[in-house]
Order: sequence, then structure tokens, then C-alpha cells
Amino acid sequence: MELNGILKGIGPEDAEARAEASRRWNSLAKPLGGLGLLETALEDIAALTGSADVDLRERAVLVLCADNGVVCRGVTQSPASVTAVVTENLAAGRTSVCRMARVANCRVVTVDMGVKDFPGVPGVLSRRVGNGTADISVGPAMTRAQAEQAVLTGIELVREQAEQGAQLLATGEMGIGNTTTSSAVTSVLLERPAEELTGRGAGLSDEGLARKIAVIQQAIACNRPDRDDVLDVLCKVGGFDIAGLCGVFLGGALYRVPVLIDGFISAVAALCALRLCPAAGKAMLASHVSAEPAGQMVLEALGKRPLITAGMHLGEGTGAVAAMPLLDMACAVYQGCYTFRDGGIEAYQPLGDSQ
Repeated sequence: MELNGILKGIGPEDAEARAEASRRWNSLAKPLGGLGLLETALEDIAALTGSADVDLRERAVLVLCADNGVVCRGVTQSPASVTAVVTENLAAGRTSVCRMARVANCRVVTVDMGVKDFPGVPGVLSRRVGNGTADISVGPAMTRAQAEQAVLTGIELVREQAEQGAQLLATGEMGIGNTTTSSAVTSVLLERPAEELTGRGAGLSDEGLARKIAVIQQAIACNRPDRDDVLDVLCKVGGFDIAGLCGVFLGGALYRVPVLIDGFISAVAALCALRLCPAAGKAMLASHVSAEPAGQMVLEALGKRPLITAGMHLGEGTGAVAAMPLLDMACAVYQGCYTFRDGGIEAYQPLGDSQ
């Protein structure tokens, strides 16, 4: 099916399931709303799945890996070859998100969306859209057809995971240079200057940061992406990982699987999905707020509030996986806490304005 047809198949949330989850929370013997955003998260999940019986035991983090041609402009501290090295270590279970995922009982699914000259290794799904993107400072990152292919690939990844029983997904990425592409996409979509929202990534010097900002400005001036056409923005200044993650959020909404937004790059992909299909927002849960300058800005544009504020900016899906134990604890209360009736306690009532 073509992308437009898929987007039309994404409907609104289930208001009755949300109301039922809210009633269940309010029946438990605790202060009303006492778990704050954790309560809201489970209500969001109920509204997405259409059931107040929330179960999140089967989960995976999708780590989409791809190279970005703009690295040749000196916008990163590391060479492009690092993308392939980390991709191999993701498959071997050695990276930060792999270690955290073991604690969170979460599978790590490593996906090659376009790692440059990557030969393929066991444990890495090959979903290559191209051999890395082109340099956005002199022309489009990819063709429009490739951008759509990457989005459709992300949707398909969710279908595959849903068929394997996944009840919760986290988004991750690996690609040297992708804070540059993410900043470029954000600058276009939010109509904000590059210098306001571009950060140091993995640790650029002042000189490196200035060069990165200048390259982003040049990329936008050169390509003139149409902010009202998400695929145009993705193909001109985006990356295979961002476009693929955009598809993951759309797939979550289509197949009713909640998807945790990770940091800045993941949130930018979520914003692309929301612009393509406003109903896709029902599948998105914000795990944390990135320390990147535009981290909070993009979450505000999404209308999402993060569960964690810890100054994280590692990537790989680490922030999203870190939120999983919080959701587990929320589920433990939601599913097993005694009720006001069980305890013989008069139920708390919401306090409104005096009449």
C-alpha cells in the first residue's frame, strides 16, 4: 500500500478505553493522580490499544542505523566509519542501550537503514535504502522515493514486531552526523534559526559548533525544503534513520503499539510523523527530554511531557529504554493495588471550585 493510503487508515484514539483506565486509576487506594505522568501514560496506552487492560511485558527497542554524507563537512567529532563500528557492537550486545535493555527485559533490534559500505553481520536486519545519504550542504540527502521508502520501512518494522507479540516499542538510532540532519529538519519544521537549536552533538568545540551551524544554514538555503511537505523536508535535509523512525511512529499508530520517543533525533522523527498524520500522536510516549538545545522545544511542538529529566544525550534509544521500568512500576500499581472498596476506605473525590 502507498503511504497516503496507510495514513488514511490511522484513526482516532478510543475515548472510552481512556475513560475506563482513568476510572480504574481513580478506584485505587491512593491520592487521585498521585503517579502523575505515569497514570497519563497508561491512559494513553489504553486509548491507543482500545483496552484498559494494559500489558507491556513484551517489548523491543528498534535501533535504526545510517550514515550521513554531511559528515564530510567536519560537523562531527567522529569519522563516519564509527557508525559501522557501533552497529556491529549493537548486534553483539556490547553498547549502552544493550546493557540497559537487559535490565529492562527488552529486545534490541538493530536495523541497517543505510550504513556506508556495511557488509552486513549476523544480528543486523538489512533494510538498506541507500549507501548512506548525500551531503545536504550541496544538494538533497536522498530522492523523494527513498524518503518514502524509508518511512514505509519503519511502518513495516512495527508490523513485524507486532506479529512477534511486541506490546511496547522504543525508538533508537545510530548515525554519525544525525544531530546535524535533525537540527536542519527542526529548523525547517519549526521555522526557527539554526543557531538557536543546534547543539554540540557528541562534543564539538566552539569552532566545530559554528561550522555545524553554518553547514545547516547552507543546506537549508541550498535545498529550500517545503516545511508543509514532510517528505520534501526529509529527502532534502534529513536522513534514512530519521525517515525510518518517522515510519515507526506511524506504524505504532496503525498497529496500535505504543512507541517511546527517545531523545532529540527520535523526537524530530515523531514530529515528522505528527505532521504527516496528526492522529499518529496517539501512539507516542515521551521518555525523556534531551540535553540538546532543541530537545524541549520539539517535545513542546509534539504536545508531550517527558517522564524523565536527567540531562541525557547518548542516543541509541537509551532514554526510551530507561523509561520502561517506570512504566513497569506504574503497571504494577494499576494492575495490583488494592481499591478504596477493598480497604473499606471512602473513595477520594476530585475537588472542584466551590459553587
